[in-house]
Amino acid sequence: MCGVLGMVAFEPVNQLLYDGLQVLQHRGQDAAGIVTAEGSMFHMHKGKGMVRDVFRTRNMRDLTGHAGIAHVRYPTAGNAGNDAEAQPFYVSSPFGIVLAHNGNLTNTEELYQNLCHRHLRHINTGSDSEVLLNVLAHELRQAVQGRATLSVDNIFDAVASLHRQVRGAYGVVALIAGYGMLAFRDPNGIRPLVLGKHTDADQRTAYVVSSESVAFPSLGFELERDIAPGEAVFVGFDGSFHSRQCAERPRLLPCLFEYVYFARPDSVVDGVSVYQSRLNMGVTLAEKVKRSLNLDEIDVVMPIPDTSRPSAMQLAHHLGKPYREGLIKNRYIGRTFIMPGQATRKKSVRQKLNPMEYEFAGKSVLLVDDSIVRGTTSREIVEMVRAAGAKKVYFASAAPEVRYPNVYGIDMPTRAELIANGRTAEQIAAEIEADGVVFQDLADLENVIRELNPAIEGFDSSCFNGCYATGDIDEAYLQRLSDGKNQTGIRAGLVEHSVLGQSRSEE
Repeated sequence: MCGVLGMVAFEPVNQLLYDGLQVLQHRGQDAAGIVTAEGSMFHMHKGKGMVRDVFRTRNMRDLTGHAGIAHVRYPTAGNAGNDAEAQPFYVSSPFGIVLAHNGNLTNTEELYQNLCHRHLRHINTGSDSEVLLNVLAHELRQAVQGRATLSVDNIFDAVASLHRQVRGAYGVVALIAGYGMLAFRDPNGIRPLVLGKHTDADQRTAYVVSSESVAFPSLGFELERDIAPGEAVFVGFDGSFHSRQCAERPRLLPCLFEYVYFARPDSVVDGVSVYQSRLNMGVTLAEKVKRSLNLDEIDVVMPIPDTSRPSAMQLAHHLGKPYREGLIKNRYIGRTFIMPGQATRKKSVRQKLNPMEYEFAGKSVLLVDDSIVRGTTSREIVEMVRAAGAKKVYFASAAPEVRYPNVYGIDMPTRAELIANGRTAEQIAAEIEADGVVFQDLADLENVIRELNPAIEGFDSSCFNGCYATGDIDEAYLQRLSDGKNQTGIRAGLVEHSVLGQSRSEE
């Protein structure tokens, strides 16, 4: 996962983009970047680290212009230290183009071969986002057919051609020098992308595109709508707005993990309030707990902060059990799920959470988390809670068992790292040293989201059920994903970080 942001306004956008990235920081903590457009010139600054660490006053002063795009990067296993893959990316031909991407492509190697060997374009990093940028640049060249100027129809034709070639998940914002801002979403709508606008006192309309609607209120924008799967939106630097459906068979299959974990609770994703969906997850999970555990053995319900709080509150209310906050979070430690490496995650759990002993002493506790992925965090928390004096520790997950790799932008690269792979709930409980574990049923989770927006046709539930929306993922692909994890080098980087579902754009 990552966060992308794009804006065309009638005032300098550098501070707005910075503020927007701060709000999207939860989507990526490894690197950040901003590019602004001033006439036909781009101004760029990017680097590793949190938003507050990457940008200084001198950097912000240089980011002049009334339009720009921005990105926060989510680190993935194996390439978290590569500064060159910070986004946005830039190419100069056929037009100056900068691009930021959230998602992951699944046919990057094929695209790479076409670009480098047939179209003679150069790819400088192991990022599938740079490959995606070069596909767009090539298709723009094809669309203009040698002409020196670019029309809106040319831009949409290029996106339509890109959709026919590219497979995977992508939410994209881009700037085309001298023309405007382009945003588009993959035909399955796996990764989110929303449109906002603001009309000033002179009746001029400014537009913003973001991975999440939560970025809009603090910037003074209102949520207009979701960008539809396969749709492209173009906003000229003069404020003109254009949109077109560019996919042949679009369908809305949003990623379930956005609702479970990644999105902020105050966001609306594809017409669904993330907060309301998590409340409702707590109700259905409570019903599963009733069927699975002896409620007389549960004294108190506690969330593992922060994502699981809404579900835990509703679960406690539905069970008629006290709700307590026994784990206090250090807010200066990042999200452990999106930290690179098991050792880093394990250390960060102890730094991030501190148990209050008087809330645990002598009690049987039901801990509620949004999900159990690798089990590293869960095991550490169970150990901490027992050490704080808990008599029994039960664990409830608002998400089903994560049994399959995610190839669309979440760092679950191999089956071996997934604690639920090949294990029953009882065996998972033993692995994390809990007295019992209860998982949400997938059908219940999907129904929770669909009831809030019946227009949703289906979901990317691949990490739960192994069904991949793009139709190009088979056992051989997953085996390459596993085998290629430890490859190194630029070409290996392309395999490891893109074909194998571990690109920088996973953020």
